[in-house]
Amino acid sequence: MAQTAEYEINRTFDAPRELVYAAWTEPERFSRWFGPRMLATPVGRIVLDVRPGGAWRATLVGEEGFEVTLTGTYREVAAPERLVFTTGDPDSPGDGPASVVTLSLAEADGATEMRFHQFGVNTDQEHAEQARAGWLEFFDRLAEHVEQARRLQIRS
Repeated sequence: MAQTAEYEINRTFDAPRELVYAAWTEPERFSRWFGPRMLATPVGRIVLDVRPGGAWRATLVGEEGFEVTLTGTYREVAAPERLVFTTGDPDSPGDGPASVVTLSLAEADGATEMRFHQFGVNTDQEHAEQARAGWLEFFDRLAEHVEQARRLQIRS
């Protein structure tokens, strides 16, 4: 029997919902925040085919030739309030970890309330805690990106 684990992260961003959604769905924006600070996610190594059944792929690169590629499929797309996507193949994961992520974005007085829920297969609690810690760092970077982009929009 495969182990499962799940968690939720709620975060408010000081940016409009459309901008936060764009950061999840446009490669140029996605590359600025997806991944830990010590790795880069080059825009040329990102595929975001944002439609039900469409694939996503992001390769994170580091020093000395290190790289890791994350992949999945979009299951639901309802711009700009909801994305459901997989990491790996949770329907047929083999021995590797896989998950389903449900992302909900709600408007809140010019800000965006994000609810991020991840349900993992072949995932023990320790792996889930490591993944959650990783996403928290990603979301710090996402906050920096969307808040900077919002300030630039206000000026122009």
